[in-house]
Amino acid sequence: MGDDRFSVAGRVACVTGASGGIGRALASALAAAGARVVGVARRAEALDAWRAETDGETAALAADLSDYASLETLATAVSKPFGAPDILVNAAGLNARQPADEVTPEAWRATIDLNLATPFFLAKALVPAMKAQGWGRILNIASLQTTRAFPGGLAYGASKGGVGQLTRAMAEAWSGDGITANALAPGFFPTELTSAVFADPERAARNAAQTCIGRNGVLDDLIGPALFFCSDASAYVTGQILNVDGGFTAK
Repeated sequence: MGDDRFSVAGRVACVTGASGGIGRALASALAAAGARVVGVARRAEALDAWRAETDGETAALAADLSDYASLETLATAVSKPFGAPDILVNAAGLNARQPADEVTPEAWRATIDLNLATPFFLAKALVPAMKAQGWGRILNIASLQTTRAFPGGLAYGASKGGVGQLTRAMAEAWSGDGITANALAPGFFPTELTSAVFADPERAARNAAQTCIGRNGVLDDLIGPALFFCSDASAYVTGQILNVDGGFTAK
């Protein structure tokens, strides 16, 4: 018999960035595990493709998540298909990859807005319904750059460092209402955001060699930890950032 503590069956999940990469993988995994999933992203066609390839109950909402002033309205929209979300996965992200001396105000604002401000303001809009039922799960996506610096990642690193502290602050604010907040900090995984890394075989090999396991990540490596954080199995875990990096940060 399975352990129901790890079940998300019947839960409603909102996953941002569901059109690709980590967001898409986690949205599909939650749906396959029995959650009813609303995927949110800018690209409507990519969301349609995700739904066509995903088993389970899903809905899609194309929206500009960087416009965080409109997130109250978005929260209402994502609650229409299946009801108010029990689970929020903040997976939408941007990495401008500009050297420190070339970071533009526009890229800085866009990165901070989408990676840091949007997760907070969307959570803030969805938390009242979670409070009303005394249960909620917020899963943010942090990064190796939450604690380490990499070339060309100043704005991205600043935003992801902020996500780490945001996660702790969310936990302090809302855990007493039955809402946990945690984050995954992935190592190097092949996604659109890391395409420049994996386009350079030598660089990708160096990153793999830095891990204890000896390889870079595949998206399936994130599924188990995500389901843990989104279920009752993690009821006494909050404010934590879990490195899913093959031991990259252990060295």
